[in-house]
Amino acid sequence: MRALDLKSSAGEVFTVFLRLGLTSFGGPVAHLGYFRSEIVARRGWLSEAGYADVVALAQFLPGPASSQTGMAVGLLRAGWVGMLAAWVGFTLPSALLMFAFARGVAGAGNLGDAGWLAGLKVAAVAVVAQAVVGMWGSLVTDRLRAGLALGVAAALVLVPGAFAQVAALVACAVVGWRFLPAGTGGGGSLPRVPVPRRVGAALLLVCGGLLLLLPFLAPLGAGWALADATFRAGALVFGGGHVVLPLLETGFVPRFLPHETFVAGYGAANAVPGPLFTFATYLGAAQTALPAWVGAGIATVGVFLPGALLMAGALPFWASLAARPAARSALAGLNAGVVGLLLAALYDPVFTSGVRGPREVALALLAYAGLTAGRLPAWAVVGACAGLGWVAL
Repeated sequence: MRALDLKSSAGEVFTVFLRLGLTSFGGPVAHLGYFRSEIVARRGWLSEAGYADVVALAQFLPGPASSQTGMAVGLLRAGWVGMLAAWVGFTLPSALLMFAFARGVAGAGNLGDAGWLAGLKVAAVAVVAQAVVGMWGSLVTDRLRAGLALGVAAALVLVPGAFAQVAALVACAVVGWRFLPAGTGGGGSLPRVPVPRRVGAALLLVCGGLLLLLPFLAPLGAGWALADATFRAGALVFGGGHVVLPLLETGFVPRFLPHETFVAGYGAANAVPGPLFTFATYLGAAQTALPAWVGAGIATVGVFLPGALLMAGALPFWASLAARPAARSALAGLNAGVVGLLLAALYDPVFTSGVRGPREVALALLAYAGLTAGRLPAWAVVGACAGLGWVAL
């Protein structure tokens, strides 16, 4: 019976994340807003504090933060099969689109002026705004936490970037540990992590070992070189998304493909839903040293594998740490910082890239009303915004 329940839960995880993979536009932080809408607000798989704990860990680890958050949710919900289901569901739509583009069957012209894409960017504004409001009500419960959230937002608007994000969150954790009463909310809110700490330590060692070993295997053939380039990019980048591009360019240009091909794929990656890390799928399919499907498979697994190993390896230690009263105080401050992180992202890049005039403002307000007053699921609002954008934007 337990096996059947687990299978059912994994199927549910796959369905939810497949829908998210089809509708989540706007970049990594926008994805976190979509995730919260489905996982916390609609389904109650995690509490606000538990979800913020997972997001905070993903921000500290190298790799694609939104994909790692999804993998952690799948792991907590349905074990190892759930983790795989969450990754496959969220990654599959954009990976297939990027593979198709590399094979020359997705010539959609200049997508930058497409009305439906403009509508999707506006939908991201409403979804992230809903996430900020909901998480603020649950996690920002006093003046100190409000100060931390607003301070982080102000700092990151002025000084964006992955390292600034990590520094701001560390500062929030220190302030929370020092000034918030021991045991005040924010930590100890995760369900039981189905990964023993011994297994977690082994996964972390495997990740480090592969990072050291693959460069020695790269000269043995194109497959090993492809695995080395993508694994190194996934293991060494903080913040995910666009930050991974320089590392991928170093690994692929000019050895596997010319710069013009690289840039063309980057443009397409910005027009598809889901994780930007599937840009590696395009690169693996566009190279000519291996069959396209082999290269795409190696590149896709290679770029996501470090983040999966790091998240699964660190999560049991993170959950154990969060159970201590002093750590809960630190995590309370940290979670307020996460709200500030989302607030800064609501302005840039979500608002700045999605709202160009009064029509976009009006559509964003209607979308927000649909999410809040109408209680519509995020995927329905996203679809409506795409249609209205196609007609009116």
